[in-house]
Amino acid sequence: MDTPFAVYEDLASVLDIEQIDRNLYRGVHGIDARARASLYGGQVAAQALRAAGLTVPDDRHPHSLHGYFLRPGRADRPVLLHVDRDRDGRSFSARHVAAVQDGEVIFSMLASFHVDEPGGELDAVPRSEPLPEVGSPAWFGGQARPVLLLEVREVEPPAAPNDDGIAPDRLWVRAAHPVPHDRMIQACAVAYISDVGSGFRQVRRPGLPAGGPSIDHAVWFHAPVAPDDWLLLELQPAKAEGGRGIYLGSLRDKSGRLAALIAQEMLLRTTTAH
Repeated sequence: MDTPFAVYEDLASVLDIEQIDRNLYRGVHGIDARARASLYGGQVAAQALRAAGLTVPDDRHPHSLHGYFLRPGRADRPVLLHVDRDRDGRSFSARHVAAVQDGEVIFSMLASFHVDEPGGELDAVPRSEPLPEVGSPAWFGGQARPVLLLEVREVEPPAAPNDDGIAPDRLWVRAAHPVPHDRMIQACAVAYISDVGSGFRQVRRPGLPAGGPSIDHAVWFHAPVAPDDWLLLELQPAKAEGGRGIYLGSLRDKSGRLAALIAQEMLLRTTTAH
């Protein structure tokens, strides 16, 4: 496939989108686009969040995004990012971003930004105790490192399936090259990482695929972390029926600090048309 836009080998460059006009930006592709049938969804979501972030005051940081993947992205076309400034309040800003190729929306995202405020803390999200070790490169459908801008490793020891053939998908992930110590860039990198893996990769059920195209995706951002250091991605399958499946997940750094919560719905059927 001819991929004139797939020229960048590091995540920081992929997040350095170009401003064309007020509220209009253009993204570039990572080098891994050459090996994929369609654009990596995490790239499109991360660039959409970056475009939204460029339109909010500097003291506001992403706290959530909710996106729908509407069409497969093409590696031989640039992605245009249209930002609507829905609201700027005293402490929150809301943005709507449409990622467009050939005049059609491939991804639609709502994102919200919040100023830092003091408050009580609670982390009751299930976690692996103790944290597992970083293992060998992860494999997906017979291929290692499906997203070349990242290093993706299995955990050691691996999760064992229960009596129902269900196990969480647990991975260590980090950016393959340095990422600037900027909270907005770091949050966009977390969004990029959040689409790796599948909550059903370790599930063994008759007629249930290990994964499929993403339909919708949500991320809630918590503590800022360095995405170029190892982050533990833990994805738990929740429900599958009618050709769709939902998984929930968390992303933590090596100290156990919670960086993000994740929820995704994907197609779980033998074909990929949608």
